[in-house]
Amino acid sequence: MQITDRQKEEQLTPILRQAFRPLFLLGAGFSAVAMLLWGLALGGKLSLPVYGNIMFWHSHEMIFGFVIAIVLGFLLTAVQNWTGLRAPHGKTLLILTVLWAAARLMLLLGGELPWWLVAAVDVSLLPVAAFLFGRMVLKVNQTRNLFFVPILLLLTVCNLLMHYGLHFGHYHIQVLGAYNAVFLVTLLMAIIGGRVLPMFTANGTQTPKVTPIVWLDRIALGSLWLIFAVHFLNLHTLLPNQIMVVLFGVSAVATGIRVARWKIWITWRVPLLWSLHLAYWFIPVGLALFALRYAGFDLTQSVALHALTAGAMGNMILSMIARVSLGHSGRPLQPKLIMTGAFLLVLIAALTRVFLMWLAPDLASQWLMFSAIAWTMAYGIYVVVYFKVLTTPRADGNPG
Repeated sequence: MQITDRQKEEQLTPILRQAFRPLFLLGAGFSAVAMLLWGLALGGKLSLPVYGNIMFWHSHEMIFGFVIAIVLGFLLTAVQNWTGLRAPHGKTLLILTVLWAAARLMLLLGGELPWWLVAAVDVSLLPVAAFLFGRMVLKVNQTRNLFFVPILLLLTVCNLLMHYGLHFGHYHIQVLGAYNAVFLVTLLMAIIGGRVLPMFTANGTQTPKVTPIVWLDRIALGSLWLIFAVHFLNLHTLLPNQIMVVLFGVSAVATGIRVARWKIWITWRVPLLWSLHLAYWFIPVGLALFALRYAGFDLTQSVALHALTAGAMGNMILSMIARVSLGHSGRPLQPKLIMTGAFLLVLIAALTRVFLMWLAPDLASQWLMFSAIAWTMAYGIYVVVYFKVLTTPRADGNPG
């Protein structure tokens, strides 16, 4: 189906032709800078006039600044393939990108701005994106992908909880919003990863695609939905620890069996595959760490949380944007060799932040700085390598 006018397309600045272009580039660049600033601030080498405080800024911006930029870049690009309709581009995409960037600047430098103004600009991004996405899906009655709309709106609620908790001094509400968002994005990764990873693996290794086990997928994804619901409703503070151990434990085992069936051992020669597999493995690892914590083991909630954020999100995002940027710009799925180094760096950043922080807490400040530097280098490499890819027309001459 021809969904673009080539003459009109050529009049557009290339970076505004598809959502992945500005949002991947800016999201990745922002994460590199934000992580470096975070490391310097923790080390006492830098003072930032951030909105709220430095702890709020870090937890909020790595989710609602970095992760959400990539999620929206992916969804508002993929929806064109799913529906056959022209996705947001040109002025619409520019407005969405400016809205995202304005919120990032206000949270970084707007410590003296009215809280309601910062919150209004920041919170408005997701409903706007949900409207743009949902309108396209409804036009073709594609109910299979409509569930992304409530996910984006639930993330909006999580964002509101963070702002509300910060302004009114309810720290537990602020933390609730952050954790809800992490579990929801984890669910999103589990769903999307389950759709694409078996197919990517089969295509990339020239092996048969693994057939899903319906009951296993239902347990893995259903338990993640339940974990989110329990936290969203704040029931985890009321339920006995034994129930939380079972919930996280079942989810970890089911998700682990699910990803093991996709055969990571056949992917080692394909960086775009093993990086995705390793990222997905951080999901059952993170869930298992939460189960261990509820079971009374000596590990902080932050360690378990960062297995899902620095581990699963950090690794999966870098691998996915490296792949999507090539595929949607008309290039072969063969990243430059230096990207293998970037995949290893973000993996090292995650392993350091999760396991070395847990096993050697006396060196916590050193591990945090090391992890921040590795992350910054990984995403910095992506920005440098893919800048031309994202800012120039498709290599195959097609629109988009």
